[in-house]
Amino acid sequence: MTRKYFLIQLLLIVAAVVAVAVAFPHLPNTIAMHHWKSHSQHDRYISKWKFFLKYPGPPVMAGTMLFTYLVPWLSPKQFSVDSFRSTYLQIMTLVLGLLAYAFAINLWMAFGHRVNGGRAIMGGCCLLIALTGNVAGKIRRNFFIGVRTPWTIASERVWNATHRFASKTFVAGGLLGLAFTIIGLHRWPLCALLVGGLAPVVYSLVFYKQLERRGEL
Repeated sequence: MTRKYFLIQLLLIVAAVVAVAVAFPHLPNTIAMHHWKSHSQHDRYISKWKFFLKYPGPPVMAGTMLFTYLVPWLSPKQFSVDSFRSTYLQIMTLVLGLLAYAFAINLWMAFGHRVNGGRAIMGGCCLLIALTGNVAGKIRRNFFIGVRTPWTIASERVWNATHRFASKTFVAGGLLGLAFTIIGLHRWPLCALLVGGLAPVVYSLVFYKQLERRGEL
């Protein structure tokens, strides 16, 4: 299982490196960057070196992959991601996939193609949240991913209940945000993601206080 996700992540990075190698000679020395809130009108220029190093390209993707495989070593024993390693690797692979997608959109725009980059990437973020919600109930207590609040970290029971709740709000918020993105409703996709993400935080506080009043902690 670990090897499968490792290979997928490696292939995404290799594909990005190949894209850079093919595209680099054909790009101008300065690239017009588009301000997504102004209907894709470019408002500044950067060098193509800075474009590949700063934006979510191979260096950022490689750093994300390195971090993915450092987390098990960094985690305290009682909060290890090894207890849900497959789910953890699946989520981190989705994150790397979003970075690859964002890089592809930026590269396409760098060649002068008119694309609403903000809308395209927001749609990708919404899909990522929805897919993460699909497995959120399998995330166990840790310090790196999931709904990490003082109340979920303090109680395994609160953590598990919160993430079962989050699996529903993440999927609902992500899919609703994706629908808003597709039909072109500005700001509403972000609102959907915020509601879907903040609802479990409130839930964790309320549930913890209920358990505290009943003396069950």
